[in-house]
Amino acid sequence: MFGNLVIAAGGASQYSTIFILVIFLALMYFLMLRPQQKQQKKHRDMMSELKKGDHVVTIGRLHGVIDEINQTDKTVTLDCDGIYLVFDLRAISSVTAQAPAAVTAPAAAATSEATSEEQPAESAADDSADTADSAAADSDSADKDDAAK
Repeated sequence: MFGNLVIAAGGASQYSTIFILVIFLALMYFLMLRPQQKQQKKHRDMMSELKKGDHVVTIGRLHGVIDEINQTDKTVTLDCDGIYLVFDLRAISSVTAQAPAAVTAPAAAATSEATSEEQPAESAADDSADTADSAAADSDSADKDDAAK
């Protein structure tokens, strides 16, 4: 009578072990493998969208601008401040979102003009008072220099 209970308990133990193993493998897939596959797909998409003029960073942390992409040899030529270096396409780590300097300079000038127009009247008055104070201090120091001569 007790022998049948032991066999039944052993069978349930076997199924629970298999169930725990399946749960463990599913967790491992969703926590480790799936995110890695998503990251690899994102990197492949980034590599397929590379074009001349993109600012990139290599796996060695070298920053440069793409000058040429050779798909047959799987190489890319980077312009690093006038020095042209050839790398494997796999060496590109990321594409930076750096805008060209010609575009950023006018945008910065427009921003500074907008902030000067938005300055409250009190701060403008403070600025003119500071300017008058500094002019008076300059004239006082000039008078002292003349007296010393």
